[in-house]
Amino acid sequence: MNALIFAAGLGTRLKPLTDTMPKAMVPVNGKPLVQILIGRLLAIGVTEIVINVHHFAQQIIDFVEANNRFGIDIRFSDETDMLLETGGGLKKAARLFSNDKPILVHNVDILSNADLVGLYGEALTTGTTTLLVSDRQTQRYLLFDHTDRLVGWTNIATGEIKSPYPDLQFPSVNAQLTKHAFSGIQVFHPSLLPLMDAWEGKFSIIDFYLSICDKVDIRCHFASQLQLLDVGKLDSIAKAETFLSH
Repeated sequence: MNALIFAAGLGTRLKPLTDTMPKAMVPVNGKPLVQILIGRLLAIGVTEIVINVHHFAQQIIDFVEANNRFGIDIRFSDETDMLLETGGGLKKAARLFSNDKPILVHNVDILSNADLVGLYGEALTTGTTTLLVSDRQTQRYLLFDHTDRLVGWTNIATGEIKSPYPDLQFPSVNAQLTKHAFSGIQVFHPSLLPLMDAWEGKFSIIDFYLSICDKVDIRCHFASQLQLLDVGKLDSIAKAETFLSH
């Protein structure tokens, strides 16, 4: 099983901690976030990990090396010259894996009770890129048809819709559409990599998906009892410590 850890972000909301360290090294219950996530990935059978790095990149590299790469194949996708965002970061990192297995993509600062084995297994069975979603309250949602296939994105506060389908409207016209909140956790199928050739530099993975979802199958995996915590602000660290203690 392959996994990509997004750890290149600046972590500006975690200042002043991130004035001296990357967010991946912010400790929760005495362990850096990157170690917590690596431990979870090891527990579900991940055998290859790529970590993208930018802000204080060497701290992450040195920590992983000092721990003997946690006994598995861990590589680093270097974005120190320029942050590539989720799409550009995935495009660059995907080529560092030694095989063409689907890639479990996970942000370093997300804690959850998600069934990652079930998510990965579904993606293997269907052979499609699969996005973990829930009914979490937010302003921005992905839109799916009755077969759970991605068809668009909407901001319910502004009414904006992005979709390759020009007549797509939600919810008044097409009652079969459902809206779900994206968790940031997904399984990317490498068959989509050739479609990224026209995309250069930094770009959003969601923008990429929305540009091709009328041509290829991109599906959702709905988690009805998903608990998800973004360790993105200073006050979320205490919440993360409580989350991990249960």
